[in-house]
Amino acid sequence: MNKARYNGKLFDIHTLAREKYELVYEQSLRNKWTCPMCGGIVRFHLAIEHAPHFYHVSDPCIREERKRANIIAIQPKQPFQAKEQKQMTVCGVSLDADQYEAVRRIEGPLLVLAGAGSGKTRTLTTRAAAMITNHHIKATNMMIVTFTTKAAKELAERLHAYNLDALPTIGTFHSLFYRMLQHADPFRWRHERLIRDWQKERMMKEIGRDIGIDERDFPYDEAMQRISYWKNTLTPLDDIAIENEWDERVVQLYVQYEEKKQQHDLFDFDDMLYACYDMLRTDEKRLKQYHERFHYFLIDEFQDINNVQYETMKLLASHTHHICAVGDDDQAIYAFRGSDSSFIHQFQRDFPNTTIVKLTENYRSPHPIVSLANDIISKSRTRIPKQMNAQTDSVHMPICFFPYDEEEEATMIACDIVERIQKGAKPSDIAILCRTNASGRAVFERLSQLRLPVTTDGDSFYNRRIVRYLLSFFRLSIDPNDEQALADVIIVLFLKQTVLNDLKAISILQDCSLVEALAKLDRIAPFQQQKLRTIVPLFAKLKEMKPFEAIDLIEKDMGFGDFLKKRGNEGNTIEKGSDDVRDVKVVARKFKTIQAFLSHVERAKSYTTCDDGIQLMTIHRSKGLEFPIVYIIGAVDGLLPHDYALEAYRNGDASPLEEERRLLYVAITRAKERLFISVPSMRRLKKANASRLLSSQTKAKSLV
Repeated sequence: MNKARYNGKLFDIHTLAREKYELVYEQSLRNKWTCPMCGGIVRFHLAIEHAPHFYHVSDPCIREERKRANIIAIQPKQPFQAKEQKQMTVCGVSLDADQYEAVRRIEGPLLVLAGAGSGKTRTLTTRAAAMITNHHIKATNMMIVTFTTKAAKELAERLHAYNLDALPTIGTFHSLFYRMLQHADPFRWRHERLIRDWQKERMMKEIGRDIGIDERDFPYDEAMQRISYWKNTLTPLDDIAIENEWDERVVQLYVQYEEKKQQHDLFDFDDMLYACYDMLRTDEKRLKQYHERFHYFLIDEFQDINNVQYETMKLLASHTHHICAVGDDDQAIYAFRGSDSSFIHQFQRDFPNTTIVKLTENYRSPHPIVSLANDIISKSRTRIPKQMNAQTDSVHMPICFFPYDEEEEATMIACDIVERIQKGAKPSDIAILCRTNASGRAVFERLSQLRLPVTTDGDSFYNRRIVRYLLSFFRLSIDPNDEQALADVIIVLFLKQTVLNDLKAISILQDCSLVEALAKLDRIAPFQQQKLRTIVPLFAKLKEMKPFEAIDLIEKDMGFGDFLKKRGNEGNTIEKGSDDVRDVKVVARKFKTIQAFLSHVERAKSYTTCDDGIQLMTIHRSKGLEFPIVYIIGAVDGLLPHDYALEAYRNGDASPLEEERRLLYVAITRAKERLFISVPSMRRLKKANASRLLSSQTKAKSLV
């Protein structure tokens, strides 16, 4: 039904402003809407494939035909044509013609371009088994390298199924290179000397304190990632471009961190890669030993390789050129780690007479999804041309839907999921893919509100540094003696942490709250004293304000805006502090009081995730996985593609935008049965434009 009553007044959906739909949904969950005919409680249905409508909680007095929602079903550009596949059997495994070609090519360099869902692992393991059983190559002369422990374990398990007398050497780059280092110098490379990531961060923070960096005010995780990038790309210290104060600080950390490791004879995971490369490059005798041992090499996920890994594998395979690289340049999405898909092109130059085999049959997704993926990736300027072919067809087309904003987007997805679970879908069959962890905030909150099981390994949005600092102003307005909140606010006000003890003393001696003590600090600069005397009275004012309006006051009058400009991580290309503030504003406008908003925050932070729930993850983390049902959220310019890619494109660098295209391609090709792409009309309270990465037929405007 289209009409219902709220507080006795009759409303028609068609006359409601679209931005009110989310509020109506929230109210209906609290049983605030009733049927105009029978007076029974009604809910507001706001899902994907049917138009918004009211429905009875029980015993409906009226049944109306549901209208189709404002969605677009993306039709394939070409009709499905079943392609008859000639099957060959190798080691008891059935292979199509292209897979067989990759398996039978044993000698010399081989580049296998394995498209999404093309049976890459099946082909790779069958090739290794055939080399041992059919070509009588010793397993001890073979090395298989991959990127993750999980992938290495899967390869080993699959090869065990062939009942081979022995298995090749299988491992990750880190594990294999580390074993080489240990063999060369077991004392120097004892595992007790290894710095784990948490130890690395602790050491970085110790160095940071020595050079005046406050750990509460510096993104050490990003600094560590940047340092790893420099090492993995073999970037000399003198070639590092220092463009701002943050770069300068990271270089300082880098230099002193390397010195500290040398002083204590320690090493980290990045050192395993570089040291192995350096050893093989400079020690001819050692390299010759490995040449005598290993003759055949196979690299999995080759598009993810970085410079130091690639140069090391070149050295290892330089004597035989029996090297097989398996990858897909269309799925190269880890440039921020130093990965570079251009090595696929360079492989052909470094290994003359390379044979190229393309695996183009998609066994995962039906024709409509594969057709959309082909359309998206075909516009790439740098890829090796290829066309994926689906093995199956489907009556279900990929769906583009058009929510008003990220909050309504979350509601539509959650309602759609509820319907699917009621019809028998398992929560773990469903994936919601987002560009960044922060962009999944609204979906997570709606799923948790509906008590749906969720699996995610991302930290709560409300634990993000800038968000936590902003909320600390709210917490102090409610409890002026909240020490943890005060410690955060001190950072925002550019005060040293040592003043916290002074504030505690003033609070006790002058019988006042910690917030009031701020205005009584005397061992600070006069301009700071004046600033604090202006800010302190505003905390009491905050308590009475609506959260959305309070954020403006905190930004403009309480120093938060100045903090964002100087310490808000505005130099980060992916996640700026000001973006976090805008995301907080989106959710804050739903609440009338500070207390209600903070209660919502605590509920969201406390919701327990599980291992077999709805999979909420970034697109990066979804790579290599597949799900029957996939939702891609936020397909708008500024998120997918990300703002930093658009900015780079405007400045003449198209490579980040090309990676965003590949990212969307990866997301689309995770879907085995159903695919839904969300194109919100608003994002962060501003008008949003449909992603330029989508084909023209998907760029329809929402009728709001």
